[in-house]
Amino acid sequence: MKPPEATASTYRGQRVGYLRVSSTDQTTARQLDGMALDATFEDKVSGATADRPQLQAALKHCRKGDTLVVHSMDRLARNLTDLKGIIESLTGRGVTVEFIKERQTFRPDQEDPMATLMLHLLGAVAQFERDLIKDRQREGIAIAKAKGVYKGRAPKLSPEKAQELRAKDVANGGRGRAGLAREFGISRETLYQYLSVA
Repeated sequence: MKPPEATASTYRGQRVGYLRVSSTDQTTARQLDGMALDATFEDKVSGATADRPQLQAALKHCRKGDTLVVHSMDRLARNLTDLKGIIESLTGRGVTVEFIKERQTFRPDQEDPMATLMLHLLGAVAQFERDLIKDRQREGIAIAKAKGVYKGRAPKLSPEKAQELRAKDVANGGRGRAGLAREFGISRETLYQYLSVA
């Protein structure tokens, strides 16, 4: 006999985990380790944009009464605008957002001025750190170029693999690009860079 579906009054909510690292050679093993979760979504791409396949899947999966659990704020977003937007969108739909490292929880049914202040402070710090890293990278590249030793980043794909990638994209009619990026072990941003080359 099929059990009755949960109604709005009986639904207790899922704990949904979101994990992210910036590249395919990094691991999410220490994020949310040992936590009881009903569903998990994992991205291995940069957090510079909110347009990440598994983040979007996690956001669609969450429903009223659920809790999205994330290791830290910088795993969810790397700039304050995206961070605020995601949290406000979720809490507006009745979803709680919980950050383990910062020990901050944002609930739809209550406004916590201290939590809001911490969101702004910690989100701004994460964005500031990212901007500092980018500045140091630019300075290092400029110095290397001046010394004539800068060779640029090694290409992610060999010319043969890049050609194979473009051929598969054409065969798919430009659909399923997120799966194509995973197949070749590159970010979607890198995929679009390869596809933009004639």
